[in-house]
Amino acid sequence: MTADYPSLHANWNYPTAIKAGPGRIAELPALCAAQGMRRPLLVTDPGLAPQPMVGLALQGCHEAGLEGALFSAIKSNPTGGNVEDGVRAYRQGGHDGVIAFGGGSALDAAKAIALLAGQSRPLWDFEDIGENYLRADAAAIAPVVAVPTTAGTGSEVGRASVITDEQAHVKRIIFHPRMLPGAVILDAELCAGLPAMLTAATGMDALSHNLEALCSPMHHPMAHGIAIEGIRLVQRYLPDAVRDGSDIEARHHMLVASSMGATAFQKGLGAMHALAHPLGALYDAHHGMLNAILMPYVLKANRAAIEHRIAALARYMDLPAASFDGFLQWVLDLRASIGIPHSLAEIGIPAGRCAEIGVMAAADGSAATNPIPYSPEQYAHILEHALAGTL
Repeated sequence: MTADYPSLHANWNYPTAIKAGPGRIAELPALCAAQGMRRPLLVTDPGLAPQPMVGLALQGCHEAGLEGALFSAIKSNPTGGNVEDGVRAYRQGGHDGVIAFGGGSALDAAKAIALLAGQSRPLWDFEDIGENYLRADAAAIAPVVAVPTTAGTGSEVGRASVITDEQAHVKRIIFHPRMLPGAVILDAELCAGLPAMLTAATGMDALSHNLEALCSPMHHPMAHGIAIEGIRLVQRYLPDAVRDGSDIEARHHMLVASSMGATAFQKGLGAMHALAHPLGALYDAHHGMLNAILMPYVLKANRAAIEHRIAALARYMDLPAASFDGFLQWVLDLRASIGIPHSLAEIGIPAGRCAEIGVMAAADGSAATNPIPYSPEQYAHILEHALAGTL
């Protein structure tokens, strides 16, 4: 399927080395070797593992003299047990690096495996609380080359992984600065077979990252600017990517928007993610879909603190109504046009646990940078609206 798209090929070095352009998966063996790998472990999800792209990636490594192997026993919301199983496979195989290959679940699991493989402490000791990351032996963290096949999480340019603690029924953020992959391949051809609904849900996840970063009250002008342009790319290209999965230009720009979102959210996230994390942990629901559905309800709740900022964004996007209401309507119209449900009830999230989830949301790390600090009761109220579909 590889074709020439010379205008889409570029090398960037922010926030890490990024090789962007269709067909650049061919550079995977060289990038692994440059990171010092001779026996990489390719970590992906069980749905992607049997696909030709994974076999071709491993074949390319073998032909280049790298003794690669495959690990794919991870859930759509990866768990601590998945990470421990991956570490066991890494150690037993004598591996010296990780290829993170796939969607957000695979990338997060792979980065956590790379962190934990050389440590003596358990995974939860590296939860992103205070200076827990200093507990890690930084020199023992395995190198990672990341290859995203969905445009949503942007985990390929992140220094953390979101992992589900199944015993506590919560999602925990595992962090270390050296979890940032040493090299990234953004090859849009790898996304071409992604179904329309997954394209839509992951694309809305990219939008949520850029949008919540923009609305965060933290001062980070670089992240702020990245978020604005990331949102514009979603506006321009997500409908095309959903409509025609073989549109390589649209796929490429959505991969870029995804990486931009994860770069921008160094500025912080907010109530969308604070609610999506416990919902995902309790119901194993798709993270991007949760953010997509929650988006307008959180925007409306935050209106008093973000109205002027959203109006400026609407002007940049050249929306017909350059106002908060105009932007909110654009979100609603975009969701409807790409098949995103309007309420959480439509994806099977039951009512009845709003108070419990409100407590979990208020305690989530993402809540700290929401534009308005909410109590557990206020989070429960937002959730009630999202369940019922009432704006």
